[in-house]
Amino acid sequence: MFKKYAFGSLAAAVLLTGQAHAASYGENLEGFDYPWPLQHFDFTSQKQSLRMGYMDVKPQNANGKTVVLMHGKNFCAATWEGTIRALTEKGYRVVAPDQIGFCTSTKPQQYQYTFQQLADNTHQLLEKLGVERAIVMGHSTGGMLATRYALMFPQQTEKLVMVNPIGLEDWKAKGVPWRSVDEWYERELKTTAAGIKAYEQKTYYMGRWKPEYDKWVDMLAGMNTGPGKEIVAWNSALIYDMIATQPVVYEFPQLKVPTTLFIGTGDTTAPGSDTAPEAVKKAVGNYKELGKTTAKAIPNATLIEFDGMGHAPQMEEPEKFHQMLIDDLAK
Repeated sequence: MFKKYAFGSLAAAVLLTGQAHAASYGENLEGFDYPWPLQHFDFTSQKQSLRMGYMDVKPQNANGKTVVLMHGKNFCAATWEGTIRALTEKGYRVVAPDQIGFCTSTKPQQYQYTFQQLADNTHQLLEKLGVERAIVMGHSTGGMLATRYALMFPQQTEKLVMVNPIGLEDWKAKGVPWRSVDEWYERELKTTAAGIKAYEQKTYYMGRWKPEYDKWVDMLAGMNTGPGKEIVAWNSALIYDMIATQPVVYEFPQLKVPTTLFIGTGDTTAPGSDTAPEAVKKAVGNYKELGKTTAKAIPNATLIEFDGMGHAPQMEEPEKFHQMLIDDLAK
């Protein structure tokens, strides 16, 4: 929903592609089946009773390590399906939560969204599950959240892994215009399945498409156009404001945990840049350079690049990605 669907010119994609039929799901993704049993963590935050959906998938032959997966803005815990399977086959326990405001979790009427708050919510979940130390892996917006988690809880973070994270630059400082929450809300209300697919095909998969991607379009569109679409759009707007106004790029040098960056070099994600002047659009979202710059900023970071791949290499080329992930974690 920005410069690509997840953060791109969704409005333009909608105009180009028109409407498309999609299933209808509830505001907490009621009706959509998760690949493993969905569990719930009930807790209180900001004087509200909230519920976080999550999957806790245990391997048959445990290696004693836990991986916590943090999804992106236009993703859910369920979209980690292939990664969960690959990790559990190698003995890793995997905890994959849906953050508050997303997917199967509560959509509050009002909530002060900060990456610190979401990191603390996740930390509370892990404490409940008895996970004292974990590999924290974040994709897209989940990369910003994983960074914040590692900064807040370095002793509990065994390793930080980021997959095409956003937040590798400060878009506002580079000239991307500010957008009010009300403007984000009006934009989110216009979300359609056709717009989602057009944006994902262009940005996630570099113009390619596989039939297995359809269910993720269906998942997102079904929630965004279903009976709870207003509260879904409102929380989405609040979250976009968090993304745009809370950069983590300045704190990368402060990371004290082993870090690996997986970067699809064809990615062009830059939140809010669809309203930016042409010169600014060309200056932001260059992942081929951002990956290298970020790896230099993070102490002792490892950079693994996927040439010509887009925003979601773990979904675009899952076998290649997961083999490289397993190899990296085994070091």
